Amino acid sequence: MDEFVSWRSKGQRFTHRGHQIFWRSGGTGSSGTLLCLHGFPTASWDWHAIWPELCEQFERVLAPDLIGFGWSAKPQHYDYTIADQADLAEQLLREQGAAQFHVLAHDYGDTVAQELLARDAERRAAGDRSLVVESVCLLNGGLFPEAHRPRPIQRLLASPLGPVVGRFGTEQTFAHSLGAVFAPESRPDEEQMHQFWMLWCSKHGKRNGHKLMGYMAERRTHRQRWVGALTRPQTPVRLIDGLRDPVSGERMVRRYRQLIADPDVVELPGVGHYPQLEAPAETLHAFREFHTTRVG
Repeated sequence: MDEFVSWRSKGQRFTHRGHQIFWRSGGTGSSGTLLCLHGFPTASWDWHAIWPELCEQFERVLAPDLIGFGWSAKPQHYDYTIADQADLAEQLLREQGAAQFHVLAHDYGDTVAQELLARDAERRAAGDRSLVVESVCLLNGGLFPEAHRPRPIQRLLASPLGPVVGRFGTEQTFAHSLGAVFAPESRPDEEQMHQFWMLWCSKHGKRNGHKLMGYMAERRTHRQRWVGALTRPQTPVRLIDGLRDPVSGERMVRRYRQLIADPDVVELPGVGHYPQLEAPAETLHAFREFHTTRVG
């Protein structure tokens, strides 16, 4: 718990569309800027197990809690979209003077990364070098809507019952649902799961769960744009995937290999939906090897 409290106390804030956004920064290395994008329903705290090593490698590591998540603002009357989350990420990068950046993303953050890749391609085509994506490393996520298998609670949150389900959901229900996406051997203990629950509930976050779930419909609506960003990338891309993930594991990898020419994939057979927490050493090794061999 001390590390969890310390993570928050060392955070900073910036303002996006009038709302306060929490973010962590670090870095003592020489590999440029790394933007870390977390997943649903958690926050930048997801990166804590590999944070020291990331900061050792990169000159600057930026990890925001996307709006509606973690310790960032969770406005009730707000249009939560992937495009807006990408705007938030780009605003942070510009404010920090990062004209070039690498991406490490997971789950919901993967979709934000796909939008950033699509924008990068558009800027390059227009000769605009104001923001350049130098590489993208993706962890488990719903890259292709047809291969994504949402959890029952996600389906409920996305349904007309969503507002009620979110508001009256209990910590026990939350822990059961989230725990099921981890491999059995690496599920969070009671304290770790309580930390995830606090991140979800802070700033009355439960009331917005159904609004955040709009990203699943967005993935279908914008499939051509976001899948196209992966099939025609302007920069190196690697997928690191825990195969025991029931949401975006082995099935997602098969689809990735079908659609992506010369796919760069690292499979983690005994790992679930959260490689960076379940297998931090293996995830770091695959990430660093990607930067050594593909990015330079």
